[in-house]
Amino acid sequence: MKFRDTVGLEIALRMCEAAIRQASREGALVSVAVVDAGGHLVSFQRMEGAEIAGPVLAPGKAYTSVANRIATADLAALTAPGGELYGLAGDRFVCFGGGVPLWADYGEDERVVGGVGVSGGTVAQDVACAEAAASVWRTG
Repeated sequence: MKFRDTVGLEIALRMCEAAIRQASREGALVSVAVVDAGGHLVSFQRMEGAEIAGPVLAPGKAYTSVANRIATADLAALTAPGGELYGLAGDRFVCFGGGVPLWADYGEDERVVGGVGVSGGTVAQDVACAEAAASVWRTG
């Protein structure tokens, strides 16, 4: 199977749509952002009525997942007081669930080529929506 190695607009839009469909199933109003390997915004959508922090938090979660090559839900404990990454949160780094890195290739050539971030629901809802978007990336 050939994996994509860049996050283009077409796939980013489909990922946003998948996150919003999942948010509707979850009963959440969210914002969703998809970024490329440099953390630059490719696509952003905000559901009508979604919280006002979403346009900041969703891209922040996507950026954080790319910059650290880890889901933001997994960063929460690492950035808490006493954690090995304590102090990371802030500025562009959003270290709670809802950000997922997007990988290209597997094995020796595996690398992060983008990320998705979702904000507006509970942490569990944001994670579910981000995973729905990431599944579009993984399955094409």
